[in-house]
Amino acid sequence: MAIPDSPLDPFDAAYFEDPLPAQEALRELGPVVRLTRYGVFAVARHAEVKAVLEDWRSFSSARGVGLQDFARDQPARPPSIVLETDPPLHDRTRKVQARVLSPAAIAALRAPFTAAAEALVDRLVARREIDAIPELAEAYPLAVFPDAMGMPGENRRHLLPWGNLVFNSFGPANAYLAQAIEAAREATPWVFAQSRRESLAPGGFGAGIHEAVDCDELTAEEAAQVVRSVLTAGVDTTVSGIGAAVFCLARHPEQYDRLRAQPGLARGAFEEAVRHESPVQTFFRTTTRAVALGGETLPEGEKVLMFLGAANRDPRKWDRPDDYDITRRTAGHVGFGNGIHACVGMALARLEGECVLAALARRVARIEITGPPRRRHNNTLRGLASLPVRLHPAG
Repeated sequence: MAIPDSPLDPFDAAYFEDPLPAQEALRELGPVVRLTRYGVFAVARHAEVKAVLEDWRSFSSARGVGLQDFARDQPARPPSIVLETDPPLHDRTRKVQARVLSPAAIAALRAPFTAAAEALVDRLVARREIDAIPELAEAYPLAVFPDAMGMPGENRRHLLPWGNLVFNSFGPANAYLAQAIEAAREATPWVFAQSRRESLAPGGFGAGIHEAVDCDELTAEEAAQVVRSVLTAGVDTTVSGIGAAVFCLARHPEQYDRLRAQPGLARGAFEEAVRHESPVQTFFRTTTRAVALGGETLPEGEKVLMFLGAANRDPRKWDRPDDYDITRRTAGHVGFGNGIHACVGMALARLEGECVLAALARRVARIEITGPPRRRHNNTLRGLASLPVRLHPAG
């Protein structure tokens, strides 16, 4: 095989701090690369990443979307029955999710989500000096998303260490995973308890998922698992996406001025931040047969690591890929995945991002970074842990 080797460790602190040079090197090495440290194949170009995402028959999720191959080893954690299944089980769980998170259900949230965003931004503008990650990017999803799920107001902070644990678990058993396990000791039993039917208020997304039990679409345990999957996907990725958007707009004041002039561009500003920063950086698939990819043939049973962030900056796909442009046509980016496993909650994340950015555009004249941003290291997610800013009021 003519597949080039790379010693890159994509789960290393130095890589997490600045992955762009390594991602460019991977793209230039070839359409498929072998990561010798882990004995896996990798794809970093848009065409190959998209091809893997769209071919679930050849590139299985059911064998784990992390480094471990569930067909060869006992899973170190319970597999997700949404993210780590293939049809027909995937179709069954996805159908329930899609019905509960329908376009009509999302549209009904626009008014309360907008009001919550405006109220939060008003409070933050009054204070001027804030940390945009805990006080905005984390605070807003933790305020509105659990409400939509029908969860109680207490202890919602547990959703953050829970999500951090889940996304770290897709990488190797390194220090980041060990730290995440320790940090989630209280969160894990709380999330399991909140996923039960009796813990969720009628009318919320969680109750809607459990109603599938009454129609024999899911078992009671499967319904709780689907609720946990929605909780996992609905917070951390949105937090990282909102944080990325604020970071981009603060670093590119000309784009923020454009947003202020046209607040209707808020959704585009969020979508471009998802492409540009790619909160979900990587996911694995496993080959189910000998399969052609990038002009080479991969044997059955091989792990393939998709670099979603690298694909979203591939110059073969994008003009000026490293520029943040809120008017860019972002169709085709893989920040929310693609194919049958594309993020089922992407419409909800987009609504949250749009509401926050529109509220900022109408109330804040300029977002000024006042201190060094600090990255949050995670085996799958790319985001910020801290972003000190000064909000200059509009008008």
